[in-house]
Formats: sequence, C-alpha cells, structure tokens
Amino acid sequence: MATLPEITALLGDPRFNWSDPAPWIELEQELGVEFPADFREFVDAYGSIEVNGQLYLKHPAGHLLHNLGEKIRGDLELWREEDMAEFLPSPVGANPGELIPVASVTTGEAVFLRIPDNPSSPWRIVVQEFDSPAWTLYEMTFSDWLLAYLKGRDVTLCSRNFAPDRPFYEFLP
Repeated sequence: MATLPEITALLGDPRFNWSDPAPWIELEQELGVEFPADFREFVDAYGSIEVNGQLYLKHPAGHLLHNLGEKIRGDLELWREEDMAEFLPSPVGANPGELIPVASVTTGEAVFLRIPDNPSSPWRIVVQEFDSPAWTLYEMTFSDWLLAYLKGRDVTLCSRNFAPDRPFYEFLP
C-alpha cells in the first residue's frame, strides 16, 4: 500500500493536518461504516482540496464549506435513484460490496470506495464515468489509486492534461 510520504513527495506538503477524530466518528456512526485508514490519513493531512484542478476530495469537518458528509449524503441520494443505479456495478450504501461516493472530478467521473465483502478483505476503488454507463473497478487501495493518479497513470482520470509539470493542489474555497 502506498504511504502518505510517497504521495506528499509528489503532491507537496499538506497544510491542513487535522487531528481531531470527532468528525470521522460522527460520519462513520451515521453511515454505519468505518472508512479505510489510508483515506482518512490523506484527507486529515490535506483537508478539502482540488487536486490538479480536477479531482475534488473533502474532509468531514462540519465547519468547512465543502465537507465530506454533505457530499456523501447528496451523492447517495443521487446514486440511489432508479435511473442512476444501473450505471454502477453494485448499489451505493454502507454494506459489504456496496459503494460510498467520496470524490468527484471536473471531467465527469465519480470516485467510490468499495466496501470489502468481509473485514479481512481490502477496500477497492470504483470510478464511474458520469456521462456514460462505463465504470472501472481498481483492485487497489485508495492511497495506491491516488499515487497512480498523481504519477499520471490511467485510472480513468485525464490527469496529464491538468498537471503537465507536476501534481498540485489547492484548498477548496
């Protein structure tokens, strides 16, 4: 599994550095699922950001204008609609095998964490192309997927067009 220092080496030093677990605990209790440690670690380090002018990631702290809890609640509602559910490999929700929407992309993709089928299995990433029925399951952790994205590898996001020199991030307003 990729580490935060590997990601930081490409993306730059984090400046959010959140240490209070309360927002995570509240969101996890609401949803009934515990987020993977690598996802929490990255989001706690960087906060609510836009990566490469393209990928939006949000932190669950309630005082933020852009927070993860609001994003997930809105996206769960959207993806549970009958005409949207057919575009995913499994339902959205917090049960084993289901998908939790955690990021969005300016080019139309939605990024989901796939809940493991059992506690000993790893979390996976699903990227859905919003303007088509296409989706891709990545047999990798969030940190591995993010590191691949930052390195310009094909993880269904057109990253090379957005960060030709090197990866970068900005805080969401």
